[in-house]
Amino acid sequence: MNSHPKIGIVMDPISDIKPQKDSTLAIMLGAQNLGASLYYMEQDDIYIENDKARAITRPVTVFDDTSKWYEFGDAQNIELASLDYILMRKDPPVDKRFIHTCYMLEHAVRNGAKVLNNPSALHQYNEKIFATHFPEYCPPYQITSNLGVLKEFLHKHEKIIIKPLDSMGGQGVFMVHKDDVNFEVIWEMQTGKGRYPIAAQAFIPAIDKGDKRIIIIDGTPVDHALVRIPKGGSIRGNLAAGASYEVKPLSDHEIAVAKVVGKRLMKEGIIFSGIDMIGDYLIEVNITSPTGLREISKATGNDLGKLLIEKIL
Repeated sequence: MNSHPKIGIVMDPISDIKPQKDSTLAIMLGAQNLGASLYYMEQDDIYIENDKARAITRPVTVFDDTSKWYEFGDAQNIELASLDYILMRKDPPVDKRFIHTCYMLEHAVRNGAKVLNNPSALHQYNEKIFATHFPEYCPPYQITSNLGVLKEFLHKHEKIIIKPLDSMGGQGVFMVHKDDVNFEVIWEMQTGKGRYPIAAQAFIPAIDKGDKRIIIIDGTPVDHALVRIPKGGSIRGNLAAGASYEVKPLSDHEIAVAKVVGKRLMKEGIIFSGIDMIGDYLIEVNITSPTGLREISKATGNDLGKLLIEKIL
């Protein structure tokens, strides 16, 4: 193993993160503590020229400090294949720009770069739909843009959750009742009047006990989950939507589900993911930019950012 690996990080602007809770910063701190040199880049910095994937990178030093958490060195224009590893940590939405970045990272892979998570998997698998690859663990669900089909699903289950396929942090999540007068308006907004499919799931009452984020690293679940508890009157178990949280050990059922999902993720080149469960049901398989490391690490004393980098190296 290279004792001083060079690791590139593709992410949103580092100046805008919340350092006390940001998982990408946790990973960078873990890598730096293991002797890695870090190279920061945003989507616009990556390009292809004459069959080579390149980027304008900035060497970066990171600090576990909420007043100063990064310091840049001088910009360097490099071939991405000259880095030992590249971590794709751009947050959703998985829009055209995100997909084009994955295409360029695929080109870097063809040049010999090691990119994690696998950029081909990132644009091939939607996080909401990926969960349906494990139907034995999912609640009743639909993926549809059709008003009539969705209306039948609502009448069957009487209370459902509707959410877009490409957002994060609880954005655009609605709970709809059987006789909700706003149902068709919500359908119009969420599907663009039937142009884009959405995810619908039967409502799970256990949401009042929390939405559990289970971290999977190198195919193996971390032994504690981040349990995000919706604030009063809400059904969104997202910290970005005001939820509180607890950190709890995994149950035997949660471990079993995570191991099955983890085995599949390894085949797809996905070393780091976060699956979401409500009650005993699998809801999402997050592979783009999973979060929750800081909260679990703080509660357990297990530095998950460092653990991830150790597994990668």
